[in-house]
Order: sequence, then C-alpha cells, then structure tokens
Amino acid sequence: MACAGGDGESGGTADPRDHLEEEWEHRHTIHHACNITENPFHYLVEPLFGTLDRTFFNISKLQATEYDSLPYCIRVVLESIVRNCDGILVKKQDAFTVLNWKNKSESKEVPFLPARVMLQDFTGIPAMVDFAAMRDAVNNLGKDPNQVNPVCPTDLIADHSLQLDFTKSCQNIFNVPSVDVNKPTAKTSLGKASWRKPQCKGQSDCKGACEMGAGNGASRDQIENTPMLCPFHLQPITEPEAALKSIEMEFSRNKERLQFFKWCSKAFQNVTVIPPETGTVHQVNLEFLSRVVMEKDFVYPDSVLGTDSHTTMVNGLGILGLGVGGIESEAAMLGVPITLTLPEVVGCELTGFINPLATSIDVVLSITKHLRQADIAGRFVEFFGNGVSQLSVADRTTIANMCPEYGATVAFFPVDQVTLDHLKQTGFDPHTLKIFKTYLKSVKLLRQEGNFQQPEYSKVLEINLNSIVPYVSGPKRPQDRISVLEMKKDFEACLNEKVGLRGFQIPPEKQNLKVPVTYGNSEYLLSHGSVVIAAVTSCTNNCNPSVMLTAGLLAKKAVEAGLKVKPYIKTSLSPGSGTVTYYLNASGVLPYLNMLGFDIIGYGCARCVGNTNPLPENIVKAIKEEKLVACGVFSGNKHFEGNRCSCVCANYLASPPFVIAYALAGTVNIDLQTAALGENSKGEKIFLSDIWPSREEVLEVEETIVIPSMFSELKIKLEKQNTRWNL
Repeated sequence: MACAGGDGESGGTADPRDHLEEEWEHRHTIHHACNITENPFHYLVEPLFGTLDRTFFNISKLQATEYDSLPYCIRVVLESIVRNCDGILVKKQDAFTVLNWKNKSESKEVPFLPARVMLQDFTGIPAMVDFAAMRDAVNNLGKDPNQVNPVCPTDLIADHSLQLDFTKSCQNIFNVPSVDVNKPTAKTSLGKASWRKPQCKGQSDCKGACEMGAGNGASRDQIENTPMLCPFHLQPITEPEAALKSIEMEFSRNKERLQFFKWCSKAFQNVTVIPPETGTVHQVNLEFLSRVVMEKDFVYPDSVLGTDSHTTMVNGLGILGLGVGGIESEAAMLGVPITLTLPEVVGCELTGFINPLATSIDVVLSITKHLRQADIAGRFVEFFGNGVSQLSVADRTTIANMCPEYGATVAFFPVDQVTLDHLKQTGFDPHTLKIFKTYLKSVKLLRQEGNFQQPEYSKVLEINLNSIVPYVSGPKRPQDRISVLEMKKDFEACLNEKVGLRGFQIPPEKQNLKVPVTYGNSEYLLSHGSVVIAAVTSCTNNCNPSVMLTAGLLAKKAVEAGLKVKPYIKTSLSPGSGTVTYYLNASGVLPYLNMLGFDIIGYGCARCVGNTNPLPENIVKAIKEEKLVACGVFSGNKHFEGNRCSCVCANYLASPPFVIAYALAGTVNIDLQTAALGENSKGEKIFLSDIWPSREEVLEVEETIVIPSMFSELKIKLEKQNTRWNL
C-alpha cells in the first residue's frame, strides 16, 4: 500500500486519521519485510549461494509430494502467497488451499500479489491521479506527502494516445529541395538519418535524395526513430512523413497528459514511465520490462497484473501474466492482493516433431485452432511434452498472446533452457542468468526434459506436431485451404471442375497444353498453373522474423545452388515496415532476395490491393489467346479472381518462403516433395528439400543476429528516450 511515516497522536478522543496512519505503518512493515519472523513460513527461507546476500523461500520443501504435482503456473501463485503471508491479507491457510489444488471440489479463492503492475495510459491516468490525491490528503494531515508511493513496482507505458490523423502525404513537410542527381552531393554523416525525398521511386532520384543528408534541421539520431533503411541503397532514413506528423500531433494533443506522466516518473518511487514512440505495451513488457526472476529483499518469480488485454503475452516467457481491470491493478499498487479463484489447469501436451516445411505461422495457427476447439474458457493452459522445446520464445509468446482467441485466461510456458538461451541473446549477463537458473531449479520452476515428475492437470489435451503441415489458400477464395503436400492434386481437380467457386472447366485434351513465348532473347513454355506474379506483400505475416528469415535463407540457398526465377515472372517484396528491411539486411539475406528478383518496391499496400502494373504484353497475349489458367502467388490475406491482373484467374495465398518456392518452380502444378524446382547451369536437378532451411538454421540466425540487434536498439531507445519527451 502507499506508505506514509510519522508518529500517531495519543490520548483524547480517537481520531479516524489515527487508524489510517496505523494501517499505513502496518503495510509498510509487511511489504518491506522488516521482521521476517512474522511470516509463518520463515523457516523456508534459504540462502541461494550459501550466503545471506541472496535468500529465497524454498517452497518446494512445503509438503514436497503435493508441491511436485502442482502445475508450474500454480507454483508461482503459491510462492507469492508464502512470501507475502502476513496473517491478515494473506493467511497461512491460503498456502495449503493451493497445495490441495487438485483435490478441490468447489471453487476456492486465494489472494495473489504480483511482482509488478503494468498500466497503459488509459488506466494509468486515473491510478496516478488517485495517488496524487492521496499525497494531498497526507499533506493535509501534516505528514510528508513524498512518502506516498506504490508498494508494488509499477510500469506505465504510454502507447494508447497515438491516432492515425495522417496516413498518406503528397509532399515533404520539411520541403526538401529537388536534387540534381548528376551533381555531387554531400554524404550523410554516420549515425544521422537522412530525409527521403517524396518522389523517391527510381534508383537515381532515390540515390540523390538519400545522399543529400538531413538538411533544414530534420536530422535526428537514428536510434530515436523506427530503424528504417532506404529500400534501394540501405542508407538510414527517418520516419515516414505520415508517421512523423502523427507523432507530432500526438504530443501536441496530449501535452497535458504527458506532462502529468513525466511528473509522475520523477515524483513517485516505484513508478517507471515509458514515453510514447517506444512501442506497444505488451512488446515493451516482453522485450524490456520482464525479468523472469525478481530480486527485492528476496529472490522470487516475476509476475505481472496488466490492464491491457495482451498482458498474457509474457506467459510465453514463463512469467505469470494476468489481465485485470483498473480497480484490481490499483489495489495491487497499494499492496492489496487481488482475489484469484483457483482455476482448472488444462495441460496441453505437445508431442512429435514439426514438419520441416512448416513455418512458425503454421505451428502457431494450428495450436491455437486446436485450443479454440477445446473447452478451455476461463481456464489456465500449461504446455508440456517433448514438443515444447521445438518452439521458440517468439512462437510461445504469440500463442500466449492469442488467449482471447481461444478463451483461456492464461497460456503458460514454464521457463526452460530455450527461455534462458533467449534471455542470453537479449542481453542478460552470465552472472544474472546463473542466479535465474539456480533459483528456478531450487524451487522446481525450471522445466527440464527427462525423467522428472510431470504435474497433474485438470485434464490433458494432446497436439501431435507431426500433423502440422503448411497450407496455401485458393485458387479463388481465401477460405479454401489446401495442404502444400496436396497442391498438385488439388490444382488438377480445379482444372476439371465446372466454372464456379473453385473450378475452371478446362477440357481434358487441353490440360497439358504448352504455349511457347519469347521474353528477352529466350523462349519459355507457359502452361496451366504457370506462375506469372509472385509477391511477398505487406498485409500480414512478413512482420514475423522467423517466417521472413526462412524466405531469405531459402533465397540464399537457391542462389548458391544455381537456381533462378524466370524473368517474365513479376516478383516483388513489399515489407510492412522498415524494421523488416532492417533485419533482412542484418542477417545478410536481402541481397539474395534481390538476386531472385524480389526487390523492395516500397512500404505499403500494393500487390495486395491490386495496385500493380500490367504483365508483359506478349505474356498477356499468350494467356488470353490460349485461355491459360495463369497463377499468382502472394503472402497477403485476401484475393479474388482478377484482383491483381485481369488475365490471372488463379491466385494463391502462401507464406513468404512458399511464394519464393513456387516462383522458383515457375508453376503451382507441382508436387514440391517429389519434383525438382529446376536445374542449375550444370544440369543438376535441385529439389526443395535441398535448399529448404531447417528450423534450427532459422532460429540460430534469429537468436544470434536479429533479436540481439533489435533488443539492443530498444534498450538504447528507452534509455535515451526521445527529443520530444525530453523537452
């Protein structure tokens, strides 16, 4: 609770203020552990490394048999009860209620006090105004108002005030003058962001604008802005004009609120304010604020109550995160535990091995589909089994983040070696990780493979990862999903079916038609199923590092194997943001995408909404005259016949790596398991299995190159904040 010091008055009629002061003193004593012997579980306190520098409550010794059968997420609840037990708000019996969790015949309620509270600005305003009001009240009592602070560490992330007032602009707000590209220009200094010319469409114009440097006071340290690169020359550029305008409007419109937040960050202890422009609340929580293991008076597990629906995302990192309302969060800030109804915990056992062709998107969507079909509303879900280790932290947090999709309260992945490796890559030093691992093993909160006793669950669901296969959607509707393994068979069936939602009704004698066309100085054969457009578009999953890295590594291996994309195929790469360009370049795969023709064409919706220039005239003529079922392959989220080009009547949605695979094959009428994608200059057949990157390869690049650079940049940005906030 908020704490205030001072001696109470004695004698005379009882003043109700005396009770208030005594309550403050009592809570202060409890939560600062001034007298550990008041805790009935004090006998469980042990030194972590044999010295009293770090101590913890070894809850694994509290009725060990019952403890070992508890799900990991329930063990976190038990630890909080044991550590915060004061006999008043948290009673000794509460701990034994949790220990008997599996035997409960009716709903039981227990108190839960988290390690942290997380607020977004909508809920942060009323909470911090209440604390400011309490300071006024304490000041009126003649006490020191500066002693009123949240007891529970509180993080306030200002991310809900941005509005999209500007989505497209026709001229540069800084009035960058035109540039003569034939005239030498000054190079942009290292670490400064050059402003991109609005007509930056062709290489020559873009080169001139990019090399001009940031004039007119427009330069900013690159770290303050979203990491963006010129799509043609990989030189840093600042925020897009629309983004810059929206941010300026955000600070202007919310000036008073942001001034109050800034005052709170300086006036209150135990309050951290993350300013606007940093990121969304759940991402900042996951990437910067989360600790997994906390240390204040004792070593204990990280846990969080958040007022954002995406708070559950951190459960993928082994941190118990619960979404709550403003009243519950403010109570926790005051040191008052929330009341938690002991939930049923559904164990989700992941077995088998992930299909080598399945991407992270395939895995995540398949698991969430299974959970959506199960009866898990209002329950906790905890993952176990040998398949868990195959999921990266990115996969886990995505599954945990989608709790609202399948109705669970929590989707919990216990901390394991994959988690610890991820923490290492994100910047935690070896000594800190040693503390984490030692503590988690001591209290049996570290999930380990092998002959360890599995927790007991209310019920168990099994998901066989072997059953997860990649899908594409088409040829006319996005809801018509086809396994990649069945693609050739399904396309041939579509050729035979009557014209309708799927069919094209091609006569049998014309289904094997080959049409010669000349493009450049070479002749090619077009047929039903020939790919003429292949685009990795900006709509959906190209913001997932693992999926885009799979596409990039596939392109790299294809180039190294000697494969090429036929030149008449319109290929393009339209990232959702400059961040995608950033990690594709950092991982070294962007040049290989360019070599296959997947050049970055810009940042925005183009192919996905039909904003595409025509195909070569002779290609269109051949398709129309011979009535070929030509195909487009896209990584967007919608399609319909003729959306991209009137002569392309079969359109398939696929993940980015399969867009590239079908572009290399030149047709969708192919069994990617048995047929070669093509031949190299030596006449050697190259199969998809020869160049498809393994999950281990993708995760290694993601964990060793992409994640460290992105997390490092976020931390620097948070430490430096930004010029608008610092004014």
